[in-house]
Amino acid sequence: MNTELLKELCEARGVPGQEQAIRNIVSREAASLGVETREDAMGNLYLTKAGASEEKVMLAAHMDEIGFIIKYIDDKGFLRLQPLGGFDPRQLFAQRVLVDTIDDEMMPGVLCYGTKPPHLLAKAEQKGPELSEFFVDTGLSVEEVNASFEIGGMVTLDRGFTECGDRFAAKSLDNRVGVFVMLEALRALEGTPAKTIVAVATTQEEIGLRGATTAAYQVKPDIGVALDTTIAADYPGGSPDAHVTELGKGVGIKLMDGSMLSHQGLIQEFRALAKAKEIPHQLEVLPRGGTDGGALQRAGAGCKSITLSIPTRYIHTVNEMCDSGDIQATIDLLAAYLQG
Repeated sequence: MNTELLKELCEARGVPGQEQAIRNIVSREAASLGVETREDAMGNLYLTKAGASEEKVMLAAHMDEIGFIIKYIDDKGFLRLQPLGGFDPRQLFAQRVLVDTIDDEMMPGVLCYGTKPPHLLAKAEQKGPELSEFFVDTGLSVEEVNASFEIGGMVTLDRGFTECGDRFAAKSLDNRVGVFVMLEALRALEGTPAKTIVAVATTQEEIGLRGATTAAYQVKPDIGVALDTTIAADYPGGSPDAHVTELGKGVGIKLMDGSMLSHQGLIQEFRALAKAKEIPHQLEVLPRGGTDGGALQRAGAGCKSITLSIPTRYIHTVNEMCDSGDIQATIDLLAAYLQG
């Protein structure tokens, strides 16, 4: 497995609408895959590989990560934030961030909770945090802050990629691992695939499946396959029926989530293929949340759609965790489907 590429994708920074760094990596990798590339007005990047038939399979893996933009700079130089994507404020204490400057450089900052220190809090003041109460302290003077930053500047959580045994932890495995799977499955293809493949690295998924929606209108696919992470709540604090998926048990074949019901024919086809190829797999029912698969299913005249999921612990935190075997299983199943 090309761990260095996965690390590079995860450590790149790109909140919804500002996915340039990830798009550049995908463009570079596409050059070695023998595919045509183009970019649309939404910033989606299309990788097209002609097949034996004109029937089109559209793959969708979103490039964006949850993060923030600057919405206000106060008179003391503290940055106030507008979230882009779903955060649990309880996970944001004592974090560090990277902030884009006016000159497109990165500057470190401390993400702070706007309240008194805990030892000064009265009992009535002890409550759960809200995102609006967080701010960024860059350590700069007011004059330096106003010269360096402006409204709309990107703010991302600062956490590197690390290997934990056979598993990986990073800030944005959701969904750089899906982009990685898409690239590696294309790399694994031999000769001409059965159907024409349009692989799309999509934008703005975290704020409403926006890039995939416009991409599906353009591609008009016959079959849609989204690639994304899903919850693996197989750790202390939850009951087994709420695990959704488990790390180390293989690729998740999604039955449903909050945005879609997967096509029954595709579910059976992927299950049969996984069994025939002896690829570890598990069935996924996600009660809430969605993926680009929901956009593929509903755009234009619609298409048969499914999502292949990479089980992920601690999703939407700075320590998302995936299993290398599950990632490889997803690559293998997708490549086998595209090849056949």
